[in-house]
Amino acid sequence: MTERIQSSDIEFKILPLSEEDQDLLKSFSCGCKELDNFFHNEVFICTKYCYVSSFCAKNNDGEIIALFTLANDSIVLDSSYEKNDFLIDVSDYINEEYQFIFGKQSSFPAINIGHLAVRSDYQCKHIGKDILDFVTATFSDYKIAGCQFITVDSLNNPRTNKFYMTNGFCLQTDNDSTLPTRRMYLPINL
Repeated sequence: MTERIQSSDIEFKILPLSEEDQDLLKSFSCGCKELDNFFHNEVFICTKYCYVSSFCAKNNDGEIIALFTLANDSIVLDSSYEKNDFLIDVSDYINEEYQFIFGKQSSFPAINIGHLAVRSDYQCKHIGKDILDFVTATFSDYKIAGCQFITVDSLNNPRTNKFYMTNGFCLQTDNDSTLPTRRMYLPINL
């Protein structure tokens, strides 16, 4: 899962995060205490025990300019009320030949982008968007696994929520509006 990406004037590669990157991580900061803490203290143990797969974006100088994790996920709808609202929300994305089968599902396969962090001095340069596009393309073009949605648990602040919503993500529920994270999804391959 390596790809070279040109983002405005910044060229970078997306690579799996490896133990050799630990020294590079020490100076990484996205300006968010929770994300920085995760990448400085928890990412390698979470990767070792298959909680997440970890990736980094490196510029041509080999510096880490962004980090993110991926994990298998699903959207599970517990009630018929939830399911009806969800089906209405995604109906424009569902191919007509698949609508009947899609409507019978109560859970939907997804990939979760977790802990997406762009180094402070590289923010607002479309790197986060390019990473979202990379993940979407990877799971829609390469057919790695059944995947109908990309999910995120967005840090519940205006800037982060706006970033995901600007990039096509929808809120899954309003029940988490006062929680630390908001559950969002992006339909793909429907």
